[in-house]
Amino acid sequence: MAMTCRLYRHGQLESAEFEPAQASELLKDPALLLWLDIEGPTEENMAMLGREYGFHELALEDCLHPHQRPKIEQYGSYYFLVAYAVSAGGGELQGHELAAFVGHNYLITVRKDPPYDLAEVVKRSKAHTELCEEGGAYLLYLLLDEIVDGYFDALDRLEDLSEEVEDAVFSEQATPTADEVGRQTQIFQLKKQLLKFRRVVSPLREVLDVMQRRTIDVVSAPLEPYYRDVYDHVLRATDFLDNLRDILSSALEAHLAVVSNRLNEIMKRLTSWGAIILVPTLIAGIYGMNFRHMPELNWVFGYPFALGLMVASGLLLYRAFKRRGWV
Repeated sequence: MAMTCRLYRHGQLESAEFEPAQASELLKDPALLLWLDIEGPTEENMAMLGREYGFHELALEDCLHPHQRPKIEQYGSYYFLVAYAVSAGGGELQGHELAAFVGHNYLITVRKDPPYDLAEVVKRSKAHTELCEEGGAYLLYLLLDEIVDGYFDALDRLEDLSEEVEDAVFSEQATPTADEVGRQTQIFQLKKQLLKFRRVVSPLREVLDVMQRRTIDVVSAPLEPYYRDVYDHVLRATDFLDNLRDILSSALEAHLAVVSNRLNEIMKRLTSWGAIILVPTLIAGIYGMNFRHMPELNWVFGYPFALGLMVASGLLLYRAFKRRGWV
């Protein structure tokens, strides 16, 4: 468990350390802004948050139990928010959950692993001291902006994989490959990744819509354009997801069409060869019947005639099917 404390006074980062147990006293100073970041929450430090900040037990319980849906909830004078950062190392999406308590002059973030570049967030907070005076909502904006920007890195990676699959599917039409068997599985895996991504992005869009409309009192008027900008980025990410889903759906349809056409070709060839073999088999079956009165059995040229008839019928059928491209 790691706990990082930062203290801002009039927008300036004054101290990188303070005792979390002093929070109740520090919060009495309206010129101060507290940021407490907890990595790897435990029951002990959640109990400390409840004691020092008066956070609701249900919100603290959500911090200890992962896989919460992105949301924003009001508890008295503060708000509890859940969001997810996303990374796509190796093409496999990884979600990193972030829980945050935001009030007028504090921000408490709780996470199990680093879902964002914390150093970049601190750097940006130092560069805009006048906005830091707007309170914890500005620090929360910086975190959400960093998280949403990371969505596009993951989407770019998924786009590359989707285009590779699409190119491979359309190349199958000209040149069959040994990878065709796993192609459908690959497409379904990518569609599953997109579905997981949408489960993260869509609820966050609703959260940011609430915040950019300033329906919560911790977001002041100067911060409204910034939250609106993050909201626009989430809308872009949603459109990006829809485009990738359409690409994969088209690739899947094309792949199934290629497989179906190839199966039809195989069945056509098998049927053609079956017909070629059927006629000689039919002739052999006729002359293999045990009837006494079959004139050809006593004919001296009966055997060569039967063989010739078999060969001729087979060649005629082969030539006819060959002309139609069936063999």
